[in-house]
Amino acid sequence: MENQKPFKTRLLAKLCTIYFEFKRHFYYCKNINYPENQCIFALWHAHQCGLYALKEREKTTVMISKSNDGEIIAQAGAAMGLKVVRGSQNRKGATAALELIDAIKKGNNGALTIDGPRGPKYKVKKGIIEIAKLTGVPIVPMSWYSPSPFFLKFKTWDEFCFPLNCIKMKAIYGNPIYVPIDSNDDEMEKIRQQVEDELFALHSKLVNDWKKL
Repeated sequence: MENQKPFKTRLLAKLCTIYFEFKRHFYYCKNINYPENQCIFALWHAHQCGLYALKEREKTTVMISKSNDGEIIAQAGAAMGLKVVRGSQNRKGATAALELIDAIKKGNNGALTIDGPRGPKYKVKKGIIEIAKLTGVPIVPMSWYSPSPFFLKFKTWDEFCFPLNCIKMKAIYGNPIYVPIDSNDDEMEKIRQQVEDELFALHSKLVNDWKKL
């Protein structure tokens, strides 16, 4: 229940909500290779704020953990206009996954932080592969970056990134990656590795080719 959540969690969640409601007037992000069709966005846990770059956020459902940190992110996500389901591999994950699958089957985009909620950092977990297989909707890896000194990186397990107002951001999206319904475990593992490799490649492209993009 709301009044049972730690005061610090409720306070930070409220502050994040206010910040993102304010931020919409001062946020600029160039989207590169944005997908034209329905997809499941895959991004690193550190890049959760990159969901703000998405078009039609109200048509995107994101799964966020039931942790206290997740509560802060969930309320911030709602302030961004995203739809949120709560759960992870360890806490009510099955229920949240079913809710996400249902939302995708109804035509929403999905979004998952593929190494959350506790890592290992930058390691794609198999959940997104299974959801793509069950829904028939492709995975689109995405990365998000700015060279600005005001693109903050925190000393957390995931190196959480946060942009201060009025800096230019860029988000880049990979090509759709499909998971055939008849994929076996070995094939799904190859696709999982493909998503992981693509996330690293996209981020490297943003960092190294920033001025060209």
